Amino acid sequence: MSAMSCRSTPNAVSGLTRRRLIGGAVAAILLAGCSGPATDGGEEAASGAGFPVSIEHAFGSTTIPQEPVRVVAWGWGSADAAIALGVVPVAIPFQAYGGDEQGVLPWIAEELERQGAPMPEVLPDAQDAPVEAIAAMNPDVILAPYSGITDSEYALLSNIAPTVAYPEQPWATPWRETIQIVGNALGRPDRAQELLAGIDEEIAAQAQAHPEFQGRSVAVVFDYAGTFSVYKPADPRVQFTLDLGFEHAESVDRLANGDETFYYDLSYERLGELDSDILVSYADSAELSDTFLASPPAQLMEQVRAGAVAEVVGQDFVASVGPPTALSLTWGLEDYVARLAEAVGNLG
Repeated sequence: MSAMSCRSTPNAVSGLTRRRLIGGAVAAILLAGCSGPATDGGEEAASGAGFPVSIEHAFGSTTIPQEPVRVVAWGWGSADAAIALGVVPVAIPFQAYGGDEQGVLPWIAEELERQGAPMPEVLPDAQDAPVEAIAAMNPDVILAPYSGITDSEYALLSNIAPTVAYPEQPWATPWRETIQIVGNALGRPDRAQELLAGIDEEIAAQAQAHPEFQGRSVAVVFDYAGTFSVYKPADPRVQFTLDLGFEHAESVDRLANGDETFYYDLSYERLGELDSDILVSYADSAELSDTFLASPPAQLMEQVRAGAVAEVVGQDFVASVGPPTALSLTWGLEDYVARLAEAVGNLG
């Protein structure tokens, strides 16, 4: 993800502008050379219990005939879910936003090390699905339930291997549903439910440990490159924060003016109208956060003047909760809760 995409994504509607035409050479490779899925060592994976599996999505239905062995993840969160379920993909997407020089997110690197598993191939850094690179991995399933693949990309990817797309809209699948979809695709629905139950227990424990969160309203924002964005309740990072006991600030809906996306931009002169008990503010660096909070527009906000701001600073920290994944949510949970507790404490 780019810095801009994390402002309004990996959910970024502005990042959905994609090439519709793929070179004829690539198409020829896919149509002529990828007649069937391949597995490690050239041996077919034994059909596991519950297969074949059919998964409905925005482009129709995908049937996975047998338990996948060579898994390719694309988009956001599917690699995390697969690894958390005990399946290490053969290839994962390059994540520029929050990742290291190799494009690997810290929670993925740490979990692979914990499991003693090898690092998967990291796909090229690209907004469009890197079709050639994916084809070269000989996958037997491609997981993209939280992505922005287009209909033409889906058609090409489906000629490589069964491809699981998003249920309805690009970059809009709830994080829990992403885990469930990946669990179904890998033949591990029960493990997916166990994973979700464990995450829910951790969230509930944090909420119970912080009763001061109950009934407090929150607005979640990101000031980036001269644009102030406000996230709506449909956004996963807002949902996650509400799960901790907070209430959604009514002013967020009032200022949205009927915008149907998961976020909207608010002009600086109107920041004082964004009422809430506390503010969650994202920033790529401490310097950028300090600059924004000291600015005249930010000082229009009562939350800023009161010090009731939970600063989520640093690309990896921002990425871990925007939106959370099977691995990132627990990776950044304690730090996030600590920032929220400090903000609420400043209310007096």
